[in-house]
Formats: sequence, C-alpha cells, structure tokens
Amino acid sequence: MSQESEDVNAAIAGELRLMDPAVRASRPLAGALLDPEFVEVGASGRRWTYEEMLSALPGLDGGGADRPRHEPSDMAGEVLGPGLVHLTYETVLDGARARRSSLWRRRAGETAWRMYYHQATPVPAGVGSPDGTPPAPDGPA
Repeated sequence: MSQESEDVNAAIAGELRLMDPAVRASRPLAGALLDPEFVEVGASGRRWTYEEMLSALPGLDGGGADRPRHEPSDMAGEVLGPGLVHLTYETVLDGARARRSSLWRRRAGETAWRMYYHQATPVPAGVGSPDGTPPAPDGPA
C-alpha cells in the first residue's frame, strides 16, 4: 500500500471515529481527533472552534447512543500535499442528507492525523446523488 493510500485511510478512520456516539460523548477521545486549530462551518453558517465543538459535540445530532447516527456513503479522499488529506462524502441522519468535506492534517514530527476543517451542506429533497444520478421520480412508477 502506498503512503498516500495509508494517509487517506488514516483520515477516513478518524472521520468514522468522530461519528461514533461514544467518541462524540468523550471530550478526551474527540479532542484527540480534532486539531487545536480546528474550524467548522456548520449547515447554519455558524463557525465553530475547537473548544466550542468539543463542548457541543455530545449534544449535537448523532451524539447519543440512543439517537439516530450519521450513516456515511461515497467517502473518498485525496492527498493534497505532505500531511494534508481532503475527504468528501455524504451522510444521512434521520432521513436528512448532507454533503461533507473535511481537511485532515498531520503536523511535522507527529503521527496522529487530526481534523483541521469541516463543512457540511444540507442536500435539499429531490437533489440527485453525488455521482450525478438524478433522483427517482416521485409517485408511482
């Protein structure tokens, strides 16, 4: 396996861990996956910092073991440069779709990959899949 593939796989593994309700509920576990300079632009347009996200994460959608979870699909990654991986994918949470983009970075001299930036954009009902497939027609066939 190439170094680029290993880097992308490490970022994907971190992304999936951040969707785990047990990780979302644990400040130490989630904090180890977020870069200290982390920023998120949420679907509402709100800008979240590292501290704000760690404080809010247990209560956000997908955060509790007894609540709906994010179901990811079509996850893909690309190495943008040394120590920087860009992930894109789509999630469904309780019937709502979102397209997501994350930047994961590994600082020089460190082994851990951490999420540096994240953005989620809601997908309106009726919009096709990420591969361009149009939505199924409404109503009976």
